[in-house]
Amino acid sequence: MGAAKGPERADERAPVMSGPCSSLVALTTATSFSPSAGLVLLKLLVVGFVTWKGGIQASAMVMSSDNIRGFALALSSSFFIGSSFIVKKIGLKKAGMSGVRAGSGGFSYLYEPLWWLGMITMIVGEIANFAAYAFAPAILVTPLGALSIIVSAVLAHFVLDEKLHIFGVLGCVLCVVGSTSIVLHAPKEKNIESVKEVWYLATEPGFIAYSCVVVILVLVLIIRFVPRYGQTHMIVYVGICSLMGSLTVMGVKALGIALKLTFSGMNQFVFAQTWFFTAVVVICCILQLNYLNKALDSFNTAVISPVYYVMFTSLTIFASMIMFKDWASQNASQIVTELCGFVTILSGTLLLHKTKDMGESIDPEPTILSETELSNETEFSNH
Repeated sequence: MGAAKGPERADERAPVMSGPCSSLVALTTATSFSPSAGLVLLKLLVVGFVTWKGGIQASAMVMSSDNIRGFALALSSSFFIGSSFIVKKIGLKKAGMSGVRAGSGGFSYLYEPLWWLGMITMIVGEIANFAAYAFAPAILVTPLGALSIIVSAVLAHFVLDEKLHIFGVLGCVLCVVGSTSIVLHAPKEKNIESVKEVWYLATEPGFIAYSCVVVILVLVLIIRFVPRYGQTHMIVYVGICSLMGSLTVMGVKALGIALKLTFSGMNQFVFAQTWFFTAVVVICCILQLNYLNKALDSFNTAVISPVYYVMFTSLTIFASMIMFKDWASQNASQIVTELCGFVTILSGTLLLHKTKDMGESIDPEPTILSETELSNETEFSNH
C-alpha cells in the first residue's frame, strides 16, 4: 500500500507499519548496549524461537490450517518489512556519499540500487501481510506486526552497529512471548464461501453502528480539531489514522478473501460487493496515509510510533470482534490469554521505543576558561 512520501533521511531509524499502512509507524529501532549483550540477545531469541516452535507443534491439532498459513505469512511479512528499512538505510548512506543526502533535500537515493531493493522488500512484506488477512483473523495477524520491530532492532545492531540497550532486549523478548500467547490461542478463521457472506457480516447492525461512529468521529476530527489542534496535539492525527485504519483492515480482509476464492476458481469480482470493498480500501488508505504523513512531519516519530501502534491495533481487534465475531467460539480462558498476550506485546513495543536512545552518550565539548575565569573558579572553590 504505497504512497508518495517526502525525502528520506539517512540518519533516521526505521519507521513503522503494522498492517496495511501502519508499518509506516511501528518500526523504530531500539539502540545502545554493550557488545556482550548481542550474545545475550541471540541466546534469548533462539530460546524464544525454540519454545515458540515447540508450542506451535504441540498445538498443531488445535490451530486450523488457515491460521497456520496466516501466521506464516504474517511472520514473513514482519521479516521483509523489518529488513527493508535496514537495506534502505544502507542505500541512503551510500547515496549520501556520492550526492546530496536525503535529509538535506537530495534525491540521489533514487539512483541507488540498494534503496530500490529495500523498497521492493517492503512491498513484498506488505503483500504477504495483505495475504495473511485472507487466511487468519485480524486478532492473530495485526499484533504480529510488532515482530518487525525485533527484526529491525536485531539487524540494526549487527549490520548498522546501532547498539541495542539491554531493556531493548527485554522488549524483544516480551514481543516474542506475547506473540506466542496469541498464536497458540487465536480463534479459528470462519469458513467463508463467497464475498456475499462478508457483505452480510459487514451489514449487520453492530458493525454498521461501529462504522457510523468511526466516520462521524473522523469527520469531527478533520473539520473541527485538525485546523485548531492538529499541529499541537498528536492525538488528532493519530486518532484519524487509527480509526480509518480499523476500517482499512476490515476492507483488506474482505478483499483478501475475495482474491483467495477467485484464485481457487470462484470468481468474486462479478459481485458489486467486491468492488465496494476495493473502493473502501483505496479511500481509507489514501486518507490514512495523508494524515499519517502530517503526523510524522509535525511530531517526533519515537512518540508517534508506540501510540499509533497501540491505538491502531486495539481498534482493529475491536472492529474484527464486532464484524467477524472472532471470540464467539472461544471460552473465557482463551480470550483472557489472548488479551494478556496483546498487553505483553504492547509492553514490549513501548519498552523498545522508550529505550531506543538510552545509553547513547554524547561527549560534551570541553569548556575552555580564560585565566581570569580559572582564577575565579579556584578562588570560589577555596571558599
